[in-house]
Amino acid sequence: MVSFIDDHREEYGVEPICRELPIAPSTYYEHKARQADPGRLPRRTRRDAMLRDHIRRVWDANFQVYGVRKVWRQLKREGIKVARCTVERLMRDMGLKGAVRGKQYKKTTESDNNVARPADLVKRDFTASGPNQLWVADLTYVATWRGFAYVAFVIDVFARMIVGWRASSSLRTDLALDALEQALWARPVVDGLVHHSDHGVQYLSIRYTQRLLEAGITPSVGTVGDSYDNALAETVIGLYKTEVIHRRGPWRNLKAVELATLEWIHWFNNRRLLEPIGNVPPAEFEMAYYQSQQPPAIQAGLN
Repeated sequence: MVSFIDDHREEYGVEPICRELPIAPSTYYEHKARQADPGRLPRRTRRDAMLRDHIRRVWDANFQVYGVRKVWRQLKREGIKVARCTVERLMRDMGLKGAVRGKQYKKTTESDNNVARPADLVKRDFTASGPNQLWVADLTYVATWRGFAYVAFVIDVFARMIVGWRASSSLRTDLALDALEQALWARPVVDGLVHHSDHGVQYLSIRYTQRLLEAGITPSVGTVGDSYDNALAETVIGLYKTEVIHRRGPWRNLKAVELATLEWIHWFNNRRLLEPIGNVPPAEFEMAYYQSQQPPAIQAGLN
């Protein structure tokens, strides 16, 4: 209505147009004054404009996958006081939505009933009191224009930190082994560590199990036919598929998948808020653990 008056005011004048429209001239002039001087806008309108900028910034900075809850928590971490319902209202007005997980990803590993399996030492208890106590490993696949790419992950259960990963164009033992080697390079101290996987042939191969033994890692394998035998690894991979693969595809080739995976893992480990560990990033959760293990004098120096 205001734009209509703007378009015809030179020809007919503001007051005559307002007499024909359900708007008072004072309302029109006040609207134009607010356009010229945003300081005249109502306080709530000005605050909403400020919050919209912050919401957009947080949403864009986090792969555009955060929903209302995650955006609200990130704003709180930054010291921006805002009600969750306000974030919900503004995100709805802005058309911003978080990523929604769909069906669980298809199993990539294949069982070999002729291979002896280690015992299941985890029994669905995916908890740890500190880092390097329990790792879980699994594989997934990504469709590209040049065929399938396969991605292997090794995850430290304590903080859900991804400690090793590798992508390949073939589903081979070396894929899982390369991810394990990266994890061992990143975390060479593994005393008492348990490595848990499903019963896929990649993880039951002689080369893989031998490498675990050489590193002093105790292998654990989930039970056959148990859909929860490696639930934590499947959860992390489910986030990966939802937040990267499904949102940013289609994928041209393996290199594109590798670059996107590298970017996502860095964000996931260092910035993504995870509800199971108190809505903080994995790296922050681990840092808090290590600081809690330091003597008080050292803690004071770190702070």
